[in-house]
Amino acid sequence: MMDKKEHWENVFATKTEKEVSWYQEYPQTSVDFFKTLQLPLDSEIIDVGGGDSYFIDALLALGYTNLTLLDISGNAIARIKKRLGDKAKFVTFIESDILDFNPAKKYLFWHDRACFHFLTETVQIEKYADIVDKALDKGGRIFIGAFSTEGPKKCSGLDIKQYSMESLRFVFEKEFQLEGCFIENHKTPFDTVQNFIFCGFERKKITKEPTLK
Repeated sequence: MMDKKEHWENVFATKTEKEVSWYQEYPQTSVDFFKTLQLPLDSEIIDVGGGDSYFIDALLALGYTNLTLLDISGNAIARIKKRLGDKAKFVTFIESDILDFNPAKKYLFWHDRACFHFLTETVQIEKYADIVDKALDKGGRIFIGAFSTEGPKKCSGLDIKQYSMESLRFVFEKEFQLEGCFIENHKTPFDTVQNFIFCGFERKKITKEPTLK
């Protein structure tokens, strides 16, 4: 049986970008949410499980240059580097399982469309939340897309965890405030439909304890 990294290396070695269910010609949903934040162009931004996503391309087109893309698959990273060409110099590429990621800098925006739901065990989910907490600066924002309770139960042959607004809020509520969620259907290249839930979070503001006189 393949381990997780072998699985994803094989996927990106044997399938074209339009032969995987998550393909989007343009990540409209993520870009629309991101634009509402009006983050400075020098903001540190990370795309987790970037794979074949065009989110980084969209951010580059908007003028952002402090970008990080993390993916477990070296083959996926090689593909996106080739696609970006000279623009790849504005992106830091990290080949890592998200659960092994030790952030070396603070980010203002964390984007994850369809990576998080592959973590199915409580200990994995809690570790992910801890890593997000370590990675995000004050004022940091999260945008997560995962399969909803009406979505698929598997993806790429692997089990996933479905989410509702309440279950996603529970994961991050210690350090982050839920800003809102919405449901959206994603049409795959195979003309099937996957139901996603997207949620945005903002780091809670620290309130100082009153000092005793």
